[in-house]
Amino acid sequence: MTLRMKLLVVPCAALSFAGGVALATSPATKPAPSPPASAPLPKHVVPTSKDGNLVLGLCDGETSLEVEGVKDGQKLTREQAVRATAKLMDDWRKKNPDALWDDVPGPALAQATPPGAKKSPPPAPQPNPGSKPAGSPVQAGGVGAQTGAKAVPRQEQANLQTGHTYGAFSERDEKVWAESTQAFVKEGHRVFHDAEAVGGTVGVSCDMCHPDAANTHPETYPKYQVQLGRVALLRDMINWCIENPARGKPLADGDPKMRAMEAYIYAQRKGTKLEYGKH
Repeated sequence: MTLRMKLLVVPCAALSFAGGVALATSPATKPAPSPPASAPLPKHVVPTSKDGNLVLGLCDGETSLEVEGVKDGQKLTREQAVRATAKLMDDWRKKNPDALWDDVPGPALAQATPPGAKKSPPPAPQPNPGSKPAGSPVQAGGVGAQTGAKAVPRQEQANLQTGHTYGAFSERDEKVWAESTQAFVKEGHRVFHDAEAVGGTVGVSCDMCHPDAANTHPETYPKYQVQLGRVALLRDMINWCIENPARGKPLADGDPKMRAMEAYIYAQRKGTKLEYGKH
């Protein structure tokens, strides 16, 4: 397979998932109002191949690539897709040598199960045999108090006494919650790395441009996205990439795959300061 680059020329440059650059306007120019959040996302219009070959578009909304030997409507193998997206990214970097691009996802890379690996379901929560119904007296004393045969940490005592929402949770509860959350993140990892799961039709998956969710910067949303022409949430950019580079159908806000991918992307930036609106 040979790759031939075809570039679209448009008036502005935009970064990929990370969010783009602001357009320069004169002092007398008023910014156009953003479309309503319910409006359909714009699409990256790629050039048409005179030979009927597949043309891929990068998620900057500008860069495209014609894949010779693969006809439009055909799906790339993963090897072909990796080569094609690498070429697209290489061209983008050459055109934007001063652009900031994070090659690693964040300060605390979450450990995720590789695609296809079996995952054990989290254990079902069990009642705490030592807990008492709300309103039961709590004995004070020492580091913990006793309710039945179980020592209750001081904070849990206070929660029980004040009727706190999470007053009766135990260490086992916390473990179950943590395992359930991690299973959710791992599912997002699977979808993010699987072109079929994300709903793409050309063999391109999210990780090919964003390994381990690098340069997605979920901590900077909501923010204005040049490609979309409006203020966007993280899920808006996920759908932009599904519709354009991956050539798939957008996911509903409540779609389990969308929710899982959001969880995975956020998990990769654990410990990063929230800076909404940052470019």
